[in-house]
Amino acid sequence: MSQKLSEVLLVDDYEADNYLHRLAFETLGCAEQVSVAKNGEEALAHLARSTPELICLDINMPVMDGWEFIQAFEALEPRPPSLLLVMLTTSSRAEDRQRAKAQPLVADYVEKPLTAEVLGQRLAQWFPGRFPALER
Repeated sequence: MSQKLSEVLLVDDYEADNYLHRLAFETLGCAEQVSVAKNGEEALAHLARSTPELICLDINMPVMDGWEFIQAFEALEPRPPSLLLVMLTTSSRAEDRQRAKAQPLVADYVEKPLTAEVLGQRLAQWFPGRFPALER
């Protein structure tokens, strides 16, 4: 039996991507709540009042981009426990992928768009045993 994620936070300024990614989570029925922050600053404010289990973070955003968010997130005291941070971006640049891999807080790097099929595969990897119906 699957145990839904309590909350997923999409951190992205592009509304169309947020719509598609929210739809992927809803299609799989794997999250109780999907919240949106349009930049890293909004995401930090969100974390002050809520603790999502998964953050999907874009790189290129106004105000505070994904890299700046990671720096600020690292400095949080106390840091939210057991939170999975995934880069979800249109960037296919090798430099961005390598930079993400070098970040201990970043669990994965996924190129947009996040379809329900890809999300299902990744959820099975990110949360082994939690979504048995998605494991193949």
